[in-house]
Amino acid sequence: MDDDRVTMLADLDKPGMRITLCRGGDGGHGNAHYKTSTNRAPRRSDKGWPGEERWVWLRMKLIADAGLVGLPNAGKSTFLSVVSAARPKIADYPFTTLHPQLGVVRLSMTEEFVLADIPGLIEGAHEGTGLGDRFLGHVERCAVLLHLIDGAAGDVVSAWRTIRHELAAYGGGLDEKPEIIALNKNDAMTPREASARRAALQKASGAPVVLISAATHQGVPELLRMMFDVVTRAREEARQTPDD
Repeated sequence: MDDDRVTMLADLDKPGMRITLCRGGDGGHGNAHYKTSTNRAPRRSDKGWPGEERWVWLRMKLIADAGLVGLPNAGKSTFLSVVSAARPKIADYPFTTLHPQLGVVRLSMTEEFVLADIPGLIEGAHEGTGLGDRFLGHVERCAVLLHLIDGAAGDVVSAWRTIRHELAAYGGGLDEKPEIIALNKNDAMTPREASARRAALQKASGAPVVLISAATHQGVPELLRMMFDVVTRAREEARQTPDD
């Protein structure tokens, strides 16, 4: 990004891409350049021409196929540790995850995708509340977002709406990406609670809701297959779309 943090100078989103931000100057010649057999210690030197200078902002975005979003303590880190070899910090207090985490999910010898977990969002994150929304850039390149909701927390509809509002306020097309909603911690709910909360969430979102438990692995394989299908379709579309 240029110094104004708005103008994008380059987007290095493919392996091997290179960009020249500033041209180097002419290094000139030191006195050794003018040394001759008769003038062993010349006093002449040329300074050359200065190179270009500018201020730029470098913004890193992780390249992942799928992203995890949700409120703190929704079980995102536990889910990532269950489905991949990643070992994020897991604890029973909010904002355990302070940095984005990546994990490779392998469904078979030939089927795999990269899953990114970012710190939890809370209401007002786009205004800097909590850890803010500065980590959402790491899921901008994802083909699908997995929205994990803590089913044992109670008001699941409010939790879903809070995250959707923050995604929309952030921009970048995150609220338009394919979303898979998963009601986590089924092992901590009674069957009646799970059924009622799932029905309420499906009515509010207008989309199917997957009931899972990351701790007991219930529903996790089916959920991963759903995510991989979306990632596969996105990969096919990317191959069929010519580069600009």
